[in-house]
Amino acid sequence: QVQLVESGGGLVQPGGSLRLSCAASGSIFSINAMGWYRQAPGKERELVATITSGGSTNYADSVKGRFTISRDNAKNTVYLQMNSLKPEDTAVYYCNADLRRFYPGNYYNYWGQGTQVTVSS
Repeated sequence: QVQLVESGGGLVQPGGSLRLSCAASGSIFSINAMGWYRQAPGKERELVATITSGGSTNYADSVKGRFTISRDNAKNTVYLQMNSLKPEDTAVYYCNADLRRFYPGNYYNYWGQGTQVTVSS
C-alpha cells in the first residue's frame, strides 16, 4: 500500500503562518511529483502548489508570494510553508503524489486524508 500522511494543520489568525508536511510511505518505486490541493466547503478541489522530483514548482495565482512548496526526496516528504494567511485560505488541504509503485509501471495519483487549515480571528 501507499500512504500519504499530512500534518501541521490548525487554527491561525489572519497574517499568521503555518507549515504543512506530508510523508509518503509504503510500496514506492519513484515519485514524479508531489503537491498540495485544497477544498473549501461548497467548492471544487483546487491546486495550490506542486513540485517535481527535480525541484520545478508551480503555484496557484492566489498563493504566489505567500506560500512556498519544498521537498525532501530522500524522505519522500513535501512541505508547504504558508505565510500571510488570509481567511480565504481556509480549507481542507490534501497532499497528492504522482508515483509509480514498481518499474516498469504506470504513474498514478495518490491522496492523503487531508488536514484542516482555518484562518480566522
